[in-house]
Amino acid sequence: MKVNWQGVYPAVTTQFNNDDSINFETTAAMIDTLIKEGVHGIIVLGTVGENCSLRSDEKRQVLAMAKEVVAGRVPLLSGVAETTTQFAIEFAQDAEKLGIDGLMVLPGMVYRSSEREAIDHYQKIARATALPIMIYNNPVTYGVDVTIDGMRVLAEEANIVSVKEATADTRRITELFSAFGDRYVVFSGVDDIALESMMLGATGWISGLTNVFPRESVAIYKLAQQGRYEEARELWRWFLPLLRLDTIPTLVQCIKYAEQLAGRGSERTRAPRLSLTADEKAYVERLYNEALDNRIDLSKYNLD
Repeated sequence: MKVNWQGVYPAVTTQFNNDDSINFETTAAMIDTLIKEGVHGIIVLGTVGENCSLRSDEKRQVLAMAKEVVAGRVPLLSGVAETTTQFAIEFAQDAEKLGIDGLMVLPGMVYRSSEREAIDHYQKIARATALPIMIYNNPVTYGVDVTIDGMRVLAEEANIVSVKEATADTRRITELFSAFGDRYVVFSGVDDIALESMMLGATGWISGLTNVFPRESVAIYKLAQQGRYEEARELWRWFLPLLRLDTIPTLVQCIKYAEQLAGRGSERTRAPRLSLTADEKAYVERLYNEALDNRIDLSKYNLD
């Protein structure tokens, strides 16, 4: 199964009202704006989308809303982050019925799987849906690494077509291509090594901070794809301090607060996530303001 997934895919936030209910209107507007600003795909219900903080019915409502807003303009993927394999199968099948274009599948939540268990989890989901699947490999956060040998087993599943590589070890990008050629579509899943990953062959970037600066994210991708690395580095060095916010435990709060500073959303998260402390907010605000003060005029790159 071949898919044409490439480019910059923001992992969008789920916006909440003051009573913690989902603010569908703001979430929809945010998705629409990102598409109009040039992103190549949308991912809902990832970590940044607070998947595990939503009830089962709310997740389906988010999918239905996103499907309507995206309206086929770009690929729409959904995170699959459930506590059991059966729950994940049911969610994947519901996503398929709703017309979602693909799935970004995480290992089972709460229980820390072994690699053997994670592979079994992915296999069973893949066999229960016709949707193309991206494996989200993030051993730093989820405690299990699907190794090259594991990916070799998963290569037998035709609809497992992609991997979001978030080991934070760029050597894995080369190892994937050396082992599998173009069998997998490889996405970078760590914001602060995305440029290095694209230089090594990754054709996509799943990003949290793209929610705040989508045009710059897309420009970095285009420059990298064109081999214009000197220009890409200039923009990358400007962006890197903010991108590092994606790699800390409070990444969701940091990204949402940066969105709020940019007038693109609200910082509100669901407990147990709490609002950033005053010092933490001051740090994010300083990085954001420095980015604005030193923002690069993208027109000089002649990318349109």
